[in-house]
Amino acid sequence: MTVSLENIICANGMTAVIASPEGKGPFPVVVLMHERYGFVQHTRDQAARCARDGYFVIAPNFFFRHPDLELLNSGGSRYDMSDPESVELMKVAIETAGKDPRADIKRVAVAGYCQTGRHPLVFASEVPITAAIVWYGAASKREWKINERQPVTLDDMIEKIKCPVFAAFGALDHIIAVEDVCRMRNAFEKNLISYDIHIYAGAPHGWLNDTMPGRYRKPQADAAWAAQQAFLKQVMALDYKADLVSWRFESDIQADYDFSKNVRME
Repeated sequence: MTVSLENIICANGMTAVIASPEGKGPFPVVVLMHERYGFVQHTRDQAARCARDGYFVIAPNFFFRHPDLELLNSGGSRYDMSDPESVELMKVAIETAGKDPRADIKRVAVAGYCQTGRHPLVFASEVPITAAIVWYGAASKREWKINERQPVTLDDMIEKIKCPVFAAFGALDHIIAVEDVCRMRNAFEKNLISYDIHIYAGAPHGWLNDTMPGRYRKPQADAAWAAQQAFLKQVMALDYKADLVSWRFESDIQADYDFSKNVRME
């Protein structure tokens, strides 16, 4: 499917890319967040890929306020976006998407990766959306703590989520242990939240990113992307039964799994 890509600037100065299939739409909306490196080529590629699957995608540079974006993109710095700031910027992104007649903002999914993995859950706890998508984020032990950037516990936020959640993790992740994923799953079940969670064997942290050969795992990436798109097709359908609670947990890990042996890969 042919898609169009457009660089835009939101009303608050935040830059973004709009990716949309050909045609008038309206198409369901995906707000695509980026990894800790900010908006890079991988983000743009993911936006185009998602649009080819039939979605109107807005991929903002959520770290646009960082003083040295080149240093950030190279991994030499980071931008510690707070939960309140992420909600503020997400509202701007959705408002911007809503001005485009091709976007159906009655059907919105938010996808976060790595550092931004928690923010779809943060946003869903405050604003009704159709779905939240988490890629190897949100579950590590530090995510459950309160601090200046995270003023509300993840447990308290999960209690307020009313939409289904898709999440993908790797068994070789050096940041998120299998027990951390199970903690997230248990929190969803406690609050009767529909979820579709996958743990892939042989996958380290960041394994969807094909611009980083050391961590990219094509078979797992392709399988997880297909699972995500099947999830989106289901929950975005006009006849989706949101009043039914669906739990799906698929996990493949080695019998001798030992989180302490997982290491960072580039």
